[in-house]
Amino acid sequence: CWAHTRRYFFEAKSSDAVRGSYALAVIAQLYQAEEKAKDFDPEGRQELREKESLPILLQFHEWLEAQISQVLPKSPIHQAIQYALNQWQALLRYVHDGRLAIDNNAAERELRRVAVGRKNFLFAGNDAGGDRAAILYSLIASCQRNSIDPLAYLTDLLQRVLVYPARKVNDLIPANWKRL
Repeated sequence: CWAHTRRYFFEAKSSDAVRGSYALAVIAQLYQAEEKAKDFDPEGRQELREKESLPILLQFHEWLEAQISQVLPKSPIHQAIQYALNQWQALLRYVHDGRLAIDNNAAERELRRVAVGRKNFLFAGNDAGGDRAAILYSLIASCQRNSIDPLAYLTDLLQRVLVYPARKVNDLIPANWKRL
């Protein structure tokens, strides 16, 4: 993803400020194009990316190819360039599919919740307690993803769940609950 690529160039900037800064400026241009496209539908996003981002990417690829032979093989800038070149096809994929994000930061933020939860589950008491904690973490994460106050949702859910018809239980999923 471009966030990882950016991180490599950011780290390399301390040892090769010119090349590192150039790469970061190019990546910033890609993110600026993404900012323009954030409210577009997938087709519009793909169109904008192919128009604005693809030329930047093609020029950047040429620069990467030219620079790789001019830097020391064990240097941080070489590692950053090599990473970008090795991942090039994957780095281009988002341009041609408007459903894809430029990076996987959102997924990694969600996975952080799992990693933190894993440590917390150690103190759940037993397997059943861990299962209950995981359910609550999932419900709270779904609330946050849908811009719902978790306390308001859980309060309403607990008041309804015993009398709510089983055939309509999907109404109580956070995304559906918000619509109701």
